[in-house]
Amino acid sequence: MTQLLLIPAHGPIPPELSLESLLYWAWPPVVTVAVALVGLLWARAIRQVAREHPGNPYPRRRTISFAAALAFLLLALQSGIERYDTTLFSMHMVQHLILLFPVPILLLQAGPMTLLLRVASPRWRARILAVLQSRVVGVISHPLVGWTLLIAVMWGTHLSVMFETALEDAFIHNMEHALYLSTALLFWAPIFSVDPIRHRLRGGSALAYLITQMPQNSFLGVAIMFSSTPLYPHYVTLQRAWGPTPLEDQQLAGAIMWLVGDALFLAAIFVVLAALAKSEDRPQSRYDEAQTAAAIAEIRRREMLLAERKRSEE
Repeated sequence: MTQLLLIPAHGPIPPELSLESLLYWAWPPVVTVAVALVGLLWARAIRQVAREHPGNPYPRRRTISFAAALAFLLLALQSGIERYDTTLFSMHMVQHLILLFPVPILLLQAGPMTLLLRVASPRWRARILAVLQSRVVGVISHPLVGWTLLIAVMWGTHLSVMFETALEDAFIHNMEHALYLSTALLFWAPIFSVDPIRHRLRGGSALAYLITQMPQNSFLGVAIMFSSTPLYPHYVTLQRAWGPTPLEDQQLAGAIMWLVGDALFLAAIFVVLAALAKSEDRPQSRYDEAQTAAAIAEIRRREMLLAERKRSEE
């Protein structure tokens, strides 16, 4: 057995899990620095919007949503959760659920593309809108693509050599996190994005989208939970002197995916139902692609008026 298999991707085996050990903060704090820089850019952008449009500042609730998304990202990737993610499969599963649910949903509710459009110059705004309306983005952001990719990524990573490889290699591990987060953004965008996107789901279509996805999470969690042998040699070869056995830890991880994951899906379904109850009087066509195109056309009309006004002032 090589020494590599005895060492988690992010360092040696940490001490027994405790409240004090969970207060650990990863070093070097790469994610912390990146999050701080992104937060500063966001603060600068909303100040610019407030300065240029004092009567129409960027909504505070969206900034709160963005800050919460960053906080959850730090919790998943820099806290004690990150310290134990290659030592305990159950902790790894908690980390993945954070990246799959609260982080992408809160980011989408913050409307980053809308803020970018508001601070961009007319020329760059036109370029950004052209990309958002492109055929490639239209295909990638289609609900069927996000729905299918989430299943493929979850089953493909957990039941293939990729998961084991990620446990042994820090770079692959980080790429796995990026894959989960990007796939989750594509999946949740049709329901929770407040940006001007081409494909949006509401009412019955949104419920069907979520209800048909939820069993895939359940089945995968059950498959992991009721496996009679450990799925990943990495956790077996660690030979921890504390905590549950690798099989018990795996069973706990499967239960977390199944029960907590389904609870989070149910919460999303209840949000959709609440929105449906409030908007049952409004026609569904309000949210279709034609209306999105009309909103973008209105943005461009305002850009032209602004450009003409600036030329006249010169």
